[in-house]
Amino acid sequence: MRIVVPRQPAARLSDAWRHCVGTGRLDLALRRDYQESLNLVQKEIGFRYIRGHGLLSDGMGVHRPYEHAGERRVRHAFTYVDQVVDAYLETGIAPFIELGFMPSGLASGDDTVFWWKGNITPPRDEKEWADLVRAVIGHLVDRYGVDQVRRWPIEVWNEPNLAAFWSADQNAYHRLYEVTSLAVKEVDAGLQVGGPSLAPGYEDEWILRFAEFVEARDLPIDFVSRHAYSSGPVQPVPFGAHQTLMPASALLEQFGAPRRQLAGTGLADLPVHITEFNSSYRPDNPVHDTAFHAAYLAPVLVNGGDIVDSFSYWTFSDVFEEVGIPTAPFHGGFGLLTHRQIKKPTYHLYAFMAEMGEQVLARGGDHLVTRHGDGRVAVLAWAPADPAGGEPVDGHTVRLSLPVGAPDARGSAFARRRSVSEDAGNPWAAWCEMGRPLAPDSRRLDALREAAEPARSHRSVPVAGGRADVDLVLGRNEVTLLELIPVVDETPEWWSDDRLFGLGAEGSDASVNRP
Repeated sequence: MRIVVPRQPAARLSDAWRHCVGTGRLDLALRRDYQESLNLVQKEIGFRYIRGHGLLSDGMGVHRPYEHAGERRVRHAFTYVDQVVDAYLETGIAPFIELGFMPSGLASGDDTVFWWKGNITPPRDEKEWADLVRAVIGHLVDRYGVDQVRRWPIEVWNEPNLAAFWSADQNAYHRLYEVTSLAVKEVDAGLQVGGPSLAPGYEDEWILRFAEFVEARDLPIDFVSRHAYSSGPVQPVPFGAHQTLMPASALLEQFGAPRRQLAGTGLADLPVHITEFNSSYRPDNPVHDTAFHAAYLAPVLVNGGDIVDSFSYWTFSDVFEEVGIPTAPFHGGFGLLTHRQIKKPTYHLYAFMAEMGEQVLARGGDHLVTRHGDGRVAVLAWAPADPAGGEPVDGHTVRLSLPVGAPDARGSAFARRRSVSEDAGNPWAAWCEMGRPLAPDSRRLDALREAAEPARSHRSVPVAGGRADVDLVLGRNEVTLLELIPVVDETPEWWSDDRLFGLGAEGSDASVNRP
């Protein structure tokens, strides 16, 4: 059955999908490969904010205790902070600030997380922690201006409901939130502060207790945050992990949970930010590298903005070291890009979304149709992706009748199509065919980048009565972008394709005599 797409827009397309993107720990931003990757992402996708761990960890060198005249003192140093934030702003992206982890010189214990050992214990001195928060946020205000920093959300800690990220109990987190949020607002009352940045799997009681605490203490809170992942228990292998996946709809259900849970509380109407989301929460799960992953996440990008104010893909690049330094170019990393800027299929899903119009004409389980202000129609379509391990669907067809031009328009439209699938734009498959080289040479890197480019095609589509009928036949795990541009024919009246090779007689100079 052909879907007749309405001419009048039904809504404006939310850009919550591009509000924020995740990154590895912040000091990785000092590396050339990281900066080159972020420049590429910003050029072709264009996120507004970037969020990562480790702003206050030892690797950024902010908290520097020392002894002088028999007294313990603290210097707050911003050498790396300035370099990182400057680089972000020059790339057209601003920090979504996460306040964590604990500097070792202020930590109450030795518990750490990740290969790079982020300290997850509460501060041993709340006053010194508050001084640190005020110093960091105050420095940002001084350097970049209060009007700009007021636009940067400030999140208190990361996943305090998991023992892996917070060694104390929920009451201790509540106290951390109180001290931190008040310190932020002491710098400027217009700054945005929020939390609690919860990992999936928490009980309703966790976030309700947090809401009760904030209300009872009349604490500042400008947004609510949580994370969303759809993977099951880990099946470990050397240098990797495999997991089952829930349907992609499980991510959307997680997106909607905070508003459901907080209904009737004082936090009910606050903006909700999903400050991390992906399929697997492991940075070594090969599903992240596949064509399946793009098709799986397509309905999440298309529909997530109806549920939350933002949802941040974790992460933009495989320059990321939570479980150690990657041992191969394709290792299941979170990134849209591998090291050395090889584009994964999910990268192209985001790049396709960046080319959609602002007017939503139609939306379904396998397609999104939009229109730009200049009349261009853009269609995003995707093949069904079954996380239960079913046979990938080949030949899934989306049949559309699209409004093109005026209601009585006749003629043609230029149809431009780009696609990624198992057979196109799939560098992981090419890497497997190469024998999975751990350190490919420059020639093979070039081949992988070439394999990462989408399939491209173009054709003319008839337009009658202001409509063009298109049948999008999708390959296995395909995501495709189709753009229709109304054609204004400017062909000269004397042109004839029959004379392309000079074979026609019309207009020839028969009077010229040749010897």
